[in-house]
Amino acid sequence: FSTPTTPKPLVIVTPLQTSHIQATIRCSRTNGLNLRIRSGGHDFEGLSYVSQVPFVVLDLTNFRSVKIDVKNKVAWVQSGAILGEFYSEIAKRSRTLAFPAGICHTVGVGGYLSGGGYGLLLRKYGLAVDNVIDAVFIDVNGRILKRKSMGEDLFWAIRGGGGGSFGVVLSWKVKLVSVPSTVTVFTIRKTLEENATNLVHQWQSVGHKLPGDIFSAVTMRKVNRNGKPTILVAFSSFFLGETNALITLMKARFPELGLKKEHCTEMSWIESILYFGQIQNKSIDVLLDRSYKSPLNAPWFKTKLDYVKNPIPKAGFEKIWSKLYEEDAETAAMAFIAYGGKMAEIPESATPFPHRDGNLYHIAYTVGWDGEENTKSQRYMNWIRKFYSFMTPFVSKSPRGAYVNYRDDDIGTNNKKGETSYAKASVWGRKYFKNNFDKLIYIKTKVDPHNFFKHEQSIPVSV
Repeated sequence: FSTPTTPKPLVIVTPLQTSHIQATIRCSRTNGLNLRIRSGGHDFEGLSYVSQVPFVVLDLTNFRSVKIDVKNKVAWVQSGAILGEFYSEIAKRSRTLAFPAGICHTVGVGGYLSGGGYGLLLRKYGLAVDNVIDAVFIDVNGRILKRKSMGEDLFWAIRGGGGGSFGVVLSWKVKLVSVPSTVTVFTIRKTLEENATNLVHQWQSVGHKLPGDIFSAVTMRKVNRNGKPTILVAFSSFFLGETNALITLMKARFPELGLKKEHCTEMSWIESILYFGQIQNKSIDVLLDRSYKSPLNAPWFKTKLDYVKNPIPKAGFEKIWSKLYEEDAETAAMAFIAYGGKMAEIPESATPFPHRDGNLYHIAYTVGWDGEENTKSQRYMNWIRKFYSFMTPFVSKSPRGAYVNYRDDDIGTNNKKGETSYAKASVWGRKYFKNNFDKLIYIKTKVDPHNFFKHEQSIPVSV
């Protein structure tokens, strides 16, 4: 709220007990106030803490307990905990248990699980929500419900249908997953002069077919080498096993990459979170720092996401490089994350998150800037919007897929009051949820018929 143009809440409630949340819902309803629910505050469009109409922020920062049951491989984690706090508690108790979530440790558990949640283990264990087995939920009437009392429809909806639409999830019961005590990571960097175009083109046919024990990503950005601009392409992997096994596997599947022992580093699962989060020379205690400024993102940034079903041709990459050479792309980056593995085995309708089998990888586009001046932000925002438009022929169609945890209000919104028509909401709703959108509307209408929980991209009620 440090900028003068950001709308301010009438009050920020930081509840200490469940009754405070129930009272906040009741009071906001009585007074016609919009309620925004914040767990970690990482919503890309600020929808968890900003509204254009009079609003209250319900900040769950005090609801952050984590209870680990090593014997049964389960945990209860409250929505206000950050991923780093959750990971730290797991690592304290076991070197061979993990949770399949993301590498940005300051993300709040509540919002993350509400939208799906992908991470290093997605090809082995699916999304974070694929591993949720119960929840404690407060509905619009202040009732406290668990999986059995809320019913399977609502339990389905809160596992990927996006935050802020159905009620307040207080805590989540999740399955912990097995990992070896030693995992292996590597990053190999190549410029265009070092055959990067051919390698990334070939990776498209390799990444999604690798065994589920491997996470595979490729990032691309413009750099200057010897006074000349070029594109730096980084191939990164995380492997549930030791170096020798990984080298043998990559030699068989992707020999052109030239993976050698010196590229690889063995570590524990918890250390791999720091490695991929680009956190250097810090102990794992940094995972407890809620205010840590991640090097993964600039202070201000815009992100978009696409899904790719067919390989981009080499000529397509040549055009992409020319776009990344543009002056306004100086801070731009692209990341390809391979799908396949477990992601291809889970049906589209298993959770609201539908982007499963048939996707080779997703692309995340990011552009960042360090100042809040309007001219600078507009310049970079215009570039990423044009680039997103340019990418249309290469990505999923009818609908062009999007990911609700990479919220993007460019693809369509409800009005400022959070109200909309079915036709308008379907424009953005089908991009996020495909055919699951209609089921989400049905459930929303059943559990919150007067549309109290709403924001610019909340699930609408059927009229």
